[in-house]
Amino acid sequence: MASCFLYRRREFITLLGGAAATWPLAARAQQPGKLPTIGFLGANAPTAQMQWTAAFMQRLRELGWSEGRNIAIEYRWAEGRAARFTEMAAEFVRRKVDVIFTYPTPAVLAAKQATSVTPIVFATASDPVGTGLVANLARPGGNVTGLSNQTGDLAAKRVELLREVVPRLARLAILANMDNPAAVDEMRQAQAAARALGLMVDVIEIRRVEDIGPAFEGLKGRTDALYVAPDGLVNTNRIRINTLALGGRLPTMHAFREYAESAGLMSYGPNVPNGFRRAAEFVDKIFRGAKPGDIPVEQPTKFDLVINLTTAKALGLDLPPTLLARADEVIE
Repeated sequence: MASCFLYRRREFITLLGGAAATWPLAARAQQPGKLPTIGFLGANAPTAQMQWTAAFMQRLRELGWSEGRNIAIEYRWAEGRAARFTEMAAEFVRRKVDVIFTYPTPAVLAAKQATSVTPIVFATASDPVGTGLVANLARPGGNVTGLSNQTGDLAAKRVELLREVVPRLARLAILANMDNPAAVDEMRQAQAAARALGLMVDVIEIRRVEDIGPAFEGLKGRTDALYVAPDGLVNTNRIRINTLALGGRLPTMHAFREYAESAGLMSYGPNVPNGFRRAAEFVDKIFRGAKPGDIPVEQPTKFDLVINLTTAKALGLDLPPTLLARADEVIE
């Protein structure tokens, strides 16, 4: 296990090293001695999203951008604390970075509130139009563009999958960070879908890491399964959440495969590392002269169903063969 971690860490550091390209000559002439700079506003702890960051850096390298050679990157990590988004975004504006790169919705909103001039690229956000990030998907306008994850739109499908795994499901708990408007929206959609199926619903509200433990204490003996709305706070603490769920013998449903990899029962949603790769292409276009308002917001076209069979066995669940056959990945 230790050697595996060291290998991944070395791999991550290597990816952060980057490789080669050329900053447009006109821009160089305007900013002698200054490398184009990305302000990387990470919503999670760096270790919680190692694969995502590595995917972003790998694609930049493929496009010819080398950190320290022809671009600079300033990293800030909120570690799941949404209150830090505003101060970090303001700091990037003061430091005059050329592009702010961030995710998810609350961090993008904080960046947009901090500046209407500096280009902002988001790797993943829920309902960019409904939350006011962009005017429309085809022509965002303003200084913001990126990739929608449509996670809220998939809430009903996730609830249906969870009921398929837990046939006697009668009561569903939904855990959400109430300070994240996207998580609240997904919670409401999951709640509506569950009630349409005749399920009773318990909403578990969290706002900080200290709320997680007591939330699970309140779930004991009350519910049959747990739906987790994705969020920076939740992502940073996903191992703890899934460990507590396993301790309470609760099957869990998540939006992203990284949660299933962290002992969650299953996930259904877009591939986040791919979103980070695509976001690097948006940054590349902006560095080469494109305006963010002219770059259409992209939506995912493929959604992966990932099932953790080890977790299923630990919970004593006998998963339907038809469901396993439909899974894009089965973790054993």
